[in-house]
Amino acid sequence: MTEETLGQLSDALGDLHRVLRRTATQRTGRTALPDAQVEVLRLVQRQPGMSVREVAQRLGTAPNTVSTLVGELTAAGLLSRDRDPGDRRTVRLTLTDTTWERIAAYGQHRRDLLAAALAGLDAADRELLLAAAPALSRLADRAAEQR
Repeated sequence: MTEETLGQLSDALGDLHRVLRRTATQRTGRTALPDAQVEVLRLVQRQPGMSVREVAQRLGTAPNTVSTLVGELTAAGLLSRDRDPGDRRTVRLTLTDTTWERIAAYGQHRRDLLAAALAGLDAADRELLLAAAPALSRLADRAAEQR
């Protein structure tokens, strides 16, 4: 593994993410959410019921910053805050039905874009990329652990 190949992989993944995100967002007809808000929503999607403090720890950011993001997302109707029945001082976060619908539509647009792009590649490249999906998922998990 060389610096050049690591750079190529990093650039390719970044470019693919940007193209899919921008195009899917345009197709949904919505304005893209700021990355920080998306990160909060993705964490809560994976682990419903997280507290603001838990989100802040996972993101490596200050709780007051996350609290501001949560306030914005709640005001936009994308996040729900509920008191923890076991500890009334703690607020638990969940996604709203609206958010689940947005995630589903956005995800479908991304999959459609990816399928169309893959269809334009030759069969060998397509097979290599599809076979690499589990390894790329593990790579993303490992990179997230390195924060």
